[in-house]
Amino acid sequence: MISSNFKMAEFSVSATAAAAGIPNVIPENVKPAIRALVLNLLQPLCDATGWHDRINSGYRSPEVNKLVGGVATSQHPKGEAADNMFFKKVNGKTVYVAPIDVLRAVVASGLDFDQMIAYNGFVHLSYTTTRPNRRQILYNKSYTGPRL
Repeated sequence: MISSNFKMAEFSVSATAAAAGIPNVIPENVKPAIRALVLNLLQPLCDATGWHDRINSGYRSPEVNKLVGGVATSQHPKGEAADNMFFKKVNGKTVYVAPIDVLRAVVASGLDFDQMIAYNGFVHLSYTTTRPNRRQILYNKSYTGPRL
């Protein structure tokens, strides 16, 4: 366990890697970056909101990153990024949290982040310890939801 909501193993799960028969094992030197992402951004966001996070894509080996069309400068192979879907309980039911609400919550919380990229269906969140975080809020070109 990295924190109360996150396990290291969930960051290596990749349907793309499994389908291609490619291992997506997290190197030891990448694990500190994943821990920093969780402890400084993802877990504090869950704590502040009461939400549950499902990682769609965490660590990506360079091969997996290439297969999914990730850019060469992607933070996923460095362990600094995760694509997230958040859920909350409403009247006993689990409800999806829209990307715009995730962006609003991160900004309102004052949490440090490198990038937040809104996609239809998930939010890319990144955090780095190698330089100051940029606090960039971006929107994927196919994103059709509201903006800040």
